[in-house]
Amino acid sequence: MIRWLTCLLFVCFLWLWGIEPNAVAAPSNNRTSQQLRQGEKIAQKAIQAIEKGDFPQAETYWTELISTFPDNPALWSNRGNVRIAEDKLEDAIADFNQSIAIAPQYPDPYLNRGIAYERQQQWELALTDYNQALAINPEDSVAYNNRGNAKAGQEKWQEALVDYQKAVELAPDFSLARANLALVTYQVGEHQEALRQMRNLVRRYPMFPDMRAAITAVLWVNGNQGEAESNWVATVGLDNRYQNLDWLTNVRRWPPEMISALERFLNLT
Repeated sequence: MIRWLTCLLFVCFLWLWGIEPNAVAAPSNNRTSQQLRQGEKIAQKAIQAIEKGDFPQAETYWTELISTFPDNPALWSNRGNVRIAEDKLEDAIADFNQSIAIAPQYPDPYLNRGIAYERQQQWELALTDYNQALAINPEDSVAYNNRGNAKAGQEKWQEALVDYQKAVELAPDFSLARANLALVTYQVGEHQEALRQMRNLVRRYPMFPDMRAAITAVLWVNGNQGEAESNWVATVGLDNRYQNLDWLTNVRRWPPEMISALERFLNLT
């Protein structure tokens, strides 16, 4: 899912080397300098493969690293992230479980496992993981954003709104959280405030298709047809998936009021 996956990659590559979470990780200190240098090269190849969207190759690189450094929790978590991108959700969850077993004090594997649970629509399990991530790091804006996503999945719109607001408060430049906040603001009936937020985002990020599409929907419902159509041309030029209501509902997961508004535009009614 776009919301989920973006946040997942945001925290993907952390604490690769030199970590001693517990006794299980201690053997990593016995690796040779050559092994560590080679490991760093392979990790860079994995990152480059992800940037190119070649997730199977990235998974191969992380698996190679795990065979050499099985006690490094970041490697398990990173492979789990790639497996989410490949929709191998059970395998991803198994990787995050292993990462947590090695280093339970780090928030990232909980955050990423929550994403996998969300993909399975296991909202309560996702919320449990996000709450654990926040217990470890109460200032984690990504965890607040993702917890808002899970609450939105349960249609707890006001609770989701509070989490998105907290994410934005902690990270004012977190554009994805601001977009989610705007969408849910519309869902709860604050239409003019939502439009204001959307306009601000597009002004700051002109190439942001999610908010271009959202503005299209809101303006069309408001009767501003010319401006709505102008924003739609920009949206489709940036990302044509917004023409697909099924994708928007089940992958991007816009709130239902926003879906309804864009459907009216697409049906030209």
